[in-house]
Amino acid sequence: MDKVLIVGMNLVTNQKRQNFELAMNEMVSLVEACNMEPVGRVEQNMESANAATYIGAGKVQEVREMVKALEAHMVVFDNGLSPIQLRNLSRELGCAVMDRTTLILEIFSARAKTREAKLQVEVARLQYMLPRLVGLHDALSRQGGASGAMSNKGAGEKKLELDRRKLEQRLTTMRRELENIVEERKTQRKKRAESGIPRVALVGYTNAGKSTIMNAMLSAYAKDEEKKVYEEDMLFATLDTTVRRIAPTDKNAFLLSDTVGFISNLPHNLVKAFRSTLEEVREADLLVQVIDYSDENYMEHIRVTEDTLKDLGAEKIPMIYAFNKADLCGMGEFAAVQGEDRLYLSAKSCSGIETLTALITGKLSAGYQDCSFIIPYERGDLVSYFNNNAVVYCTEYRENGVYMETNVSRVDAARYEQFWVKQQ
Repeated sequence: MDKVLIVGMNLVTNQKRQNFELAMNEMVSLVEACNMEPVGRVEQNMESANAATYIGAGKVQEVREMVKALEAHMVVFDNGLSPIQLRNLSRELGCAVMDRTTLILEIFSARAKTREAKLQVEVARLQYMLPRLVGLHDALSRQGGASGAMSNKGAGEKKLELDRRKLEQRLTTMRRELENIVEERKTQRKKRAESGIPRVALVGYTNAGKSTIMNAMLSAYAKDEEKKVYEEDMLFATLDTTVRRIAPTDKNAFLLSDTVGFISNLPHNLVKAFRSTLEEVREADLLVQVIDYSDENYMEHIRVTEDTLKDLGAEKIPMIYAFNKADLCGMGEFAAVQGEDRLYLSAKSCSGIETLTALITGKLSAGYQDCSFIIPYERGDLVSYFNNNAVVYCTEYRENGVYMETNVSRVDAARYEQFWVKQQ
């Protein structure tokens, strides 16, 4: 297992010490999630990062000495490094250097299982690598003395151009393949939307327990072990969005999606690459934000999640706050205390799952109502519309039209009021 030294900078002008400690502790978890061993950490307080080496010259020397003393194989920095900073630090420290973005990309690459997830991660990785090719071929000369068109191009520069061209070609090919998968996902979402079944998305900070909640609901209402998703106590255990049908009863079934977890300073390339996957969040009728209540920094996790949802354009979707792992906070049998839009539960022990399900179905049904219609036979388009966009309990063909008992959105109920069957 590679030994890693973690280096962090506290920008004293705009970052509280508490937030810095949270970021550094998170770096330790990220290193461990990448199957590496953190053996030490170096911190520096500065007003701004050094343009050439991120940290100051004195700290560079200190880090170099610690690398030798701890026999570290790699140094990981708590922020993104520019191509120049990456090149200079690699030279000065004499070992492999990785920044936060590259570390997260490595974790995503290792965890990606489906073809779509692998493509998304690879696209993000190539986009990040392209501007950082400079300096990777220092062993080769950058200029040569030959005559002609290549007179100013040494082996290093030619190698750099070839590598860049290969990466750009590969990036183009992968983007094209990913676009095809995105179209397939859009078709799947369209079919789910046409089914009329409400959609619910689990969102939240990584390792808050989203997959555990989905599995607990599947155990309670699906009774199908094969439909369960992978769960593990680690950052980014799952990357693929999974959709499952949850049916407490036939009348209040909903589609539940488990999405990739969020994290502070999630690399922009990753958010962009995973945008098609995260469309499940934008198109949901209801969001359930899963929060690790046992984490002392859970309020910061809520802020990061809501900032990310805002970036995705999903901030206006109704939300339930599910405070998970409440049993670790001594709440015991009171773990399922329900509020108006929040509750406390323990997904691991399935305590509070029924309450969460009732809260979800209650929120969903608030936007729907039971309604009976008589649809004239010449309005077959409307019969088809209700079959695709409402829950139809009963259909009868009568003399004056098609009788339908449905659960429809209040908007549709008002829109087609002229076809209502008046209650006696």
